[in-house]
Amino acid sequence: MRWWWIPLLLFALFLGVAAYQLNQPKDDFVPSAMIGEPLPAFDLPPALDGVPGVSSADFRDGKPRLLNIWASWCVPCIAEAPQLERLREEGAEIVGVAIRDRPEDVAAFLDRYGNPYTRIGADDLSQVQLAIGSSGVPETFVIDGEGRITHQHIGDIRAEHVPRLLEELRKAGR
Repeated sequence: MRWWWIPLLLFALFLGVAAYQLNQPKDDFVPSAMIGEPLPAFDLPPALDGVPGVSSADFRDGKPRLLNIWASWCVPCIAEAPQLERLREEGAEIVGVAIRDRPEDVAAFLDRYGNPYTRIGADDLSQVQLAIGSSGVPETFVIDGEGRITHQHIGDIRAEHVPRLLEELRKAGR
């Protein structure tokens, strides 16, 4: 009859571990195995008429750029549209990759929320998205002028992320 306290002790231990974990600081950083690696070779057709497609060779001209993975059907992509415009206004060149999208939907999205992109490639099978280690949309990569990934931003870009992305872009240009 003295064994009744063992389940109670185990439950108390569980509560202690749970309370400890809940009080630890949140870590938003997700390490990427692609940081420092060159972009995989790709050549995507244009996502819509009048805007050039994109290839990995476009990133090897000495100029750092942002590579934004997005889709017209992506609700967080709508939320980040004003920040992409702000980045463009601050001098960032942004290249887009539209994931599993139709040209008419891409055009409607850009008409409604603005077009910060100099190029937009159509990644209909998510092959480029997966090859560069993107886990979803939206996601933004800083690519240096030699075509290497130097920073990965997972999720939508919010106003507080803009200065960090601009700084990462500046660092990539050195």
